[in-house]
Amino acid sequence: MTLIRTAACGLALLLAAACTTPEPPRVQAGTAADTVCAPPSGPVEAEKATTIDVVEQAYLCILGRYYSGAPLDARSLLTAGFAALTRELDRDGRDMPEAVMPALTGDRGADWAAFETAYRKIVDRVPDLRDRLAAVTLRALVAALGDDHARWTRQDRRPPGHYDGDGYGLGLQANVTGPQADTDPGTALPPLFVTGVLGGAARAAGLRPGDVIESINGSAPFVDAKATPAVAALHPEYPEARPVRLRLLRQSTGRRWTVTLEPGLFPRDPADLRVVRSELLEDGDDGGVAHVRMTGFTPDSANRVLRAIARLRVGRTLSGVVLDLRGNGGGSPVEATRLLSAFAHGRNTAYQCTADGTCQATPTDDTVELLHLPSVVLVDRGCASACEHFSSAIKDLRIAPLVGTRTAGVISGPARTYLLADNTFLHLPARHHLGPNREVIDRIGVPPDHRVPLTPKDAAAGRDPALAKALTLLRT
Repeated sequence: MTLIRTAACGLALLLAAACTTPEPPRVQAGTAADTVCAPPSGPVEAEKATTIDVVEQAYLCILGRYYSGAPLDARSLLTAGFAALTRELDRDGRDMPEAVMPALTGDRGADWAAFETAYRKIVDRVPDLRDRLAAVTLRALVAALGDDHARWTRQDRRPPGHYDGDGYGLGLQANVTGPQADTDPGTALPPLFVTGVLGGAARAAGLRPGDVIESINGSAPFVDAKATPAVAALHPEYPEARPVRLRLLRQSTGRRWTVTLEPGLFPRDPADLRVVRSELLEDGDDGGVAHVRMTGFTPDSANRVLRAIARLRVGRTLSGVVLDLRGNGGGSPVEATRLLSAFAHGRNTAYQCTADGTCQATPTDDTVELLHLPSVVLVDRGCASACEHFSSAIKDLRIAPLVGTRTAGVISGPARTYLLADNTFLHLPARHHLGPNREVIDRIGVPPDHRVPLTPKDAAAGRDPALAKALTLLRT
């Protein structure tokens, strides 16, 4: 007996009074809804097989926990799930006449029952695909939300033999980031080129910053100036990763060649693993400029940035700070707010809103001591989530100029994690993020005040035009 079939009014266990009101549910601890999906508490047991009952649990969890789950037309989820199911059957050469989407009425409980009945009839015919079909169906339900902070994840699947200092992949960085390729490749601009070589296969093959990638596995990375799905192959994930064939151009010499890179583990430079790195630039009569690079809003990262600046101020009077957030994938909104509070007090940094438009302000933490230093912030398409919380507030509150390129536009809202019965995790935003001026940043990003993109020639020559622009702004 599944969860829905035991619930009066289809979803009454999870959505109290959902049959009569569109208001978002507020799940209270100790209610029956908590047995549907709840945050992990304590160590999580080993992962188990994903089944149709786990898919149902995720369906219920989305409708009850996602910030716009209450007014959501659940038929969109089920249609996406069934489409993924049939595509996987066809991909395996196992499509069948019975694989037909049942009629849906908009009644969440009845529609799930019809979906499940059709699903079980199909999967019973291909029992060897049972686990795979459940996984692709669940993943498609989550993807149907179109939310960059909603996702389904498995437990740690890093390759055997790894340790915390290892990287995994091709060993290169490109001007199109992993999140950008996965969530919004349309924001990428040609050409595609190498911006950094971290190690592994890329280093062994002799790749250098500035090398232009003309094709990936025989496919062009851009068609009509729009990125193609081929770009995602630059960011492989274990264990699905496959060798990647690249056609390269080195503009400085005109050389063209092809390499095949095998994804794998590679040791990372310990300096690259540090979330906060700092250096003193232009150390002269004016005291110099603190250049602080921050790659993520991890726990205590705001304090580490402030301590780094304080160390550089010892024995000198700094003339300014360049806070470098390029490639910062985000993290804790609490850390973003704390760092913002070193630049301004008594201001609102963002709004977190429910589906009905009720918003809660996120004020600065005025216990944080102000820096009182001229500042410039560097951003790019790799700046996402909490990094965009920070960047939008810097821009809206006119704290400092932004230099670089537009940010990622990946900031739906802070996600909460729920444990599913197969010991995998469902991440769902409980609220939607708006900037300090109540503007939508998700899917749009934050535009810089000074657009300074990196070019292949810059990367090849080791030039950093955005940093150079920041120093010019601080001088003037």
